[in-house]
Amino acid sequence: MTVTTNQHNPRVLVVDDERIIADSLTMILSNSGYDPRAAYSGEMAIEMARNFCPDMLITDVLMPGISGIEAAIKVREMLPACKVLLFSGQAATQNLLETASARGHEFELLTKPVHPIDLIARMQSVMSS
Repeated sequence: MTVTTNQHNPRVLVVDDERIIADSLTMILSNSGYDPRAAYSGEMAIEMARNFCPDMLITDVLMPGISGIEAAIKVREMLPACKVLLFSGQAATQNLLETASARGHEFELLTKPVHPIDLIARMQSVMSS
């Protein structure tokens, strides 16, 4: 499944404190026609988003320091058109999502592990909404 657009390949910022996950997803997305970059913390994601200006942010939820949800909120404040897709393997994620929702932020959630085909399909769904 390859993505093509008239303007540019969609820029995707992938965030996970487990480098192997972030790097693996970045490679998968690159091979699928996206222009991905990896960040390894919420803080790094916010900093990178300023210059990279992603079309989509894919972030783990539970990370040391700034959570993926807090990073997503800050990136959305800078880049309101940026789509967000969260992923997590932790049950505690639901409480964080409810807190974000109470603050007026709705995000899509994928559970880890995610198959690359399912990830790409979900990304395309989120990007087209």
